[in-house]
Amino acid sequence: MGAKKIAIFGDIHSNMEALDAVLNDSEKREVSAYVCVGDVVGYNANPSECVDRLREIKCHTVKGNHDHYCSNNAPLHDFQPVAAEVVKWTRQQLSDEHKEYLQGLPLVRKQDGYTLVHSTLDAPEHWGYVFDVLEAESHFNYQSTTVCFYGHTHQPVLFEKQVRTVRSAFIKVRVELGRKYFINVGSVGQPRDGDSRAAYAIYNLASREIEIRRVEYDVEAAQAKIHAADLPERLAARLGAGR
Repeated sequence: MGAKKIAIFGDIHSNMEALDAVLNDSEKREVSAYVCVGDVVGYNANPSECVDRLREIKCHTVKGNHDHYCSNNAPLHDFQPVAAEVVKWTRQQLSDEHKEYLQGLPLVRKQDGYTLVHSTLDAPEHWGYVFDVLEAESHFNYQSTTVCFYGHTHQPVLFEKQVRTVRSAFIKVRVELGRKYFINVGSVGQPRDGDSRAAYAIYNLASREIEIRRVEYDVEAAQAKIHAADLPERLAARLGAGR
């Protein structure tokens, strides 16, 4: 790609207001390329528009569990009732072309010396969650690049492996040789860490610095769209609480 600054984001979940805010913020910081760790759709009211926007900016994207299930008719036994209801609604909103695009996304992608995955590299198709060091250790056995970015939990966090694996919250980190980093960039469209602002990361390849950014967006507009689409009220409440 030849980019010096890359915007890394994920878990957009059909939230166009949040996505636009993140893209506007990254443009001000002279980002030259975009990558996404999956879950473009689900939960919010603008699935088609978010897919179109990522295609427009030529964003390199991997497949999330919502991307997978919203683009086919697979059973939804593993979904909570609210999530399953929105998946069914989203299936009706997406065109065949949108579904084909989502189905064609890879589970894992490597480029510019880093890796993208929605969940974990040991079993990306099983959509496992990584919250603690033991779960990160299993993943690190399969990570061949110094840095791997992921999503799925909607919470920014860094796992670093040198002699042992450590977990930490972070705002900025400098990538050091001889270590491995497994970094969750948080969620654009449905943060769950108590901060309602959209989250994403900027990776400066020249300085080897990775920074988490938080961006204000029009939460009320996104909530109004949820209400207008007659989606579950709980989804609108989560946007305001950031949980």
